[in-house]
Amino acid sequence: MTMNSEFSRIVDLRQIGDEPVVLEPTEAERKRLAARFQLSEVKAMQATISLRQEGDSVEARGHLAASIVQACAISGEDFPVTISEPISLRFVPPGAAHDPDEEIEITADDCDEIEYEGTSFDLGEAVAQSLALAIDPFAEGPDADKARAEHNLGGDVATGPFAALAALKKD
Repeated sequence: MTMNSEFSRIVDLRQIGDEPVVLEPTEAERKRLAARFQLSEVKAMQATISLRQEGDSVEARGHLAASIVQACAISGEDFPVTISEPISLRFVPPGAAHDPDEEIEITADDCDEIEYEGTSFDLGEAVAQSLALAIDPFAEGPDADKARAEHNLGGDVATGPFAALAALKKD
């Protein structure tokens, strides 16, 4: 990968063994991940991944557990969130070049494929991206309802876009 990852763990194809790989970011890496994903904090994160090589492809299956602190989508106040997600990825060599106008059919399995070049891939970056996908950007904290009420964020049903339809229904 050409980009600088906040959580890089390079795996060499020639060193894949039978034991699961345990990935855990350092404190500095957790801070950088929090900044990247606009979180208040990544308190803890651990991924345990089993790798199985099938020719040039590598299947990565395991589990991601994280403890994060994020801002409530309604009140903006921080609240803790626990993430527990399965990980199922496949690292594959680059596919054949496609004509830009050519239609390509993608199956559900293709969505979790990550291309790599050479003899290694960045498992840490893949885990970081899995964390990003597990974060709910619209998560509501425990005080969301209170903030809605204080700032009238629930909207007034009587004057909302469906008020006219509601009036017709009463007739």
